[in-house]
Amino acid sequence: MTFEVATLKQRPELADQVGRLAEEGWPAFLLHGSGIAHWNRLFDDFAEYQILFCDPTDNLIAVGHTIPFVWNGTPDDLPSTMDGLMERAIRDRSNPNTLSALAALVAKSHRGRGLSAEILRAMRSLAAERGMHSLVAPVRPTLKSSYPLTSFERYIGWRRDDNSPFDPWLRVHWRLGAQFLKVMPESLIVVGKVSEWEDWTGMGFPESDEYVVPGALQPITIDREQDAGRYEDPNVWMRHRVAGKETIG
Repeated sequence: MTFEVATLKQRPELADQVGRLAEEGWPAFLLHGSGIAHWNRLFDDFAEYQILFCDPTDNLIAVGHTIPFVWNGTPDDLPSTMDGLMERAIRDRSNPNTLSALAALVAKSHRGRGLSAEILRAMRSLAAERGMHSLVAPVRPTLKSSYPLTSFERYIGWRRDDNSPFDPWLRVHWRLGAQFLKVMPESLIVVGKVSEWEDWTGMGFPESDEYVVPGALQPITIDREQDAGRYEDPNVWMRHRVAGKETIG
């Protein structure tokens, strides 16, 4: 497979394609979560940290969203939410020492070709190029939505016969040498009216209860009396050590 790797700063004309890839890759409700208010800053203030994969005809086939911040290297110092991560990155723009992944998105037409690992390698290369000591990632396990009633902590502990993680996205990180640091139980919080949740999910919620919805890693909570639905998206922090100087592309 032939592709070009560049940053959004180098290829700003591809910004619209980046937005469409996010809409294709995430459940609709995640586009309304906490932290989204800062998302546009990635396209302006942090364009040099958005990694684009293009085919020879300039179609975007994958993107790696990252953001730099200051981290002292201990699990306790990691932000507890995506909102907190974004706010710290904005505050610490002058002298960051760590790169955090935010998302790795691959176009549907190119999934299953190993691009997710290539995105992580490019992120790690960017961190090395900028002299950062680590690449960290709040990882959202891709198959957890198939097991929404299993606790997040139990799920991320599941292993295959070769002791690799059961979840394929966790497994990609693990095979590249990443280590588990800690659970991020409320990485993203989505709150909306019942009608909004019905629109986002294509489901009806006739009474107050917990519901399993497509794409959610655990049930959402619907409160008809308060006309509100709430969802907490859990992630797990993982760390890739960065060694040497590498270049993107």
